[in-house]
Amino acid sequence: MHRLRLRLPSILPSVLPSVLPSVLPVVLLIGLLLPASAPPAAAAEQPFAAWLADFRDRAEAEGIAPATLDRAFAAVQPIPRVIELDRRQPEFLLTFWRYLGNAVTPERIAQGQALLREHEVLLTQVERTYGVQARFLVAFWGLETNYGGNFGNFPVIDALATLAWDGRRRAFFEAQLLDALRIVQAGDIEPARMEGSWAGAMGHLQFIPSTFIGHAVDGDGDGRRDIWGSLPDVFASAASYLSSLGWQGDQTWGREVRLPEGFDYDLVSIATLPETTKSLAEWSALGVRRANGAPLPQVDIAGGLILPAGAEGPAFLVYENYRHILSWNRSILYAVAVGHLADRLAGLPELVAQPPAEERRLAVEEVKEIQRRLATLGFDVGEADGRVGPQTRNAIRAFQTSAGLPTDAFASPALLEELRRRSQG
Repeated sequence: MHRLRLRLPSILPSVLPSVLPSVLPVVLLIGLLLPASAPPAAAAEQPFAAWLADFRDRAEAEGIAPATLDRAFAAVQPIPRVIELDRRQPEFLLTFWRYLGNAVTPERIAQGQALLREHEVLLTQVERTYGVQARFLVAFWGLETNYGGNFGNFPVIDALATLAWDGRRRAFFEAQLLDALRIVQAGDIEPARMEGSWAGAMGHLQFIPSTFIGHAVDGDGDGRRDIWGSLPDVFASAASYLSSLGWQGDQTWGREVRLPEGFDYDLVSIATLPETTKSLAEWSALGVRRANGAPLPQVDIAGGLILPAGAEGPAFLVYENYRHILSWNRSILYAVAVGHLADRLAGLPELVAQPPAEERRLAVEEVKEIQRRLATLGFDVGEADGRVGPQTRNAIRAFQTSAGLPTDAFASPALLEELRRRSQG
């Protein structure tokens, strides 16, 4: 029956991830690693009981039965730790190499390959039905929960109620809480088994409730969509979601490439989704080759170029499926990690580019300094908020152009030192 009722032992202490990786252990690890502290004051001015009474009325108006509300809210309480984690600000930028090294480990590759063999019949059936390759389904599974090793230990109803009451993103979390109640009402799972991350991501896949409502599948035909205990439901749900995005079952996600000397880095994408796309023939004409120096494939697909570690790191040509990975988790590091893990599960080699012997992370305060110095030099970064978004990357590229530097638009310690040399204060 491919049904999992027991959790696999967590190996979180051995894997550290936008925020440390495993990858949904991204949010889970933060909760495990932060020191205990006094609960923060909630932003909500309304007492929790008053908010809950009001929300119950609105939930009933949306079709949630009183009996469902009684079951789901029988012992509901706000969780101060959830608010604390929601408020947490990173101290350092996470580097590409650190993320990838913790997300795609030899242990995770070996376990994923073993699971591909163990569940080959089921995964083949799902692939035939939805057109999503088995290696990608297992790669998502590996990054989201370490193959079921860690779902998160927060009661989802309580966590979502806490975030909805707190008010910082009330509309979003009230909508997620309503969908969680619809899942309970449909009989897919009992509230006591609905465990997940502090932000309400659930089960093997770490689906948020709205994604579950839209895409979860009863793969084993038992009348429930159980992404906590049924692997047929898990794989079919993941494939259903990716298929709905337009996943290309006859294509890969991208590949590591080699750029020629004197390459025009203005062709490298700044935004999360590549802005500049060209056919493989066009990239070949510009001198782009596979990472091992061989020519690019002669196939009619288009791709964009990304440099997640800047000009000194690996370059990737990424295709349509890369965009669909970003729909699952809008992080360049996550998308590359999923793609690379899927490649390694299929027996492809590690990256040709290798991490530097020493790598220094930028502190968020240093990113703010980069932004302030760029602004002093007349480059528009918007707010100096410590986040390297498209506006900041555009400003970096404009500065690099003016300074005769490679225009990779990458925030690095070397960039900061260059800015310090060229600006005052």
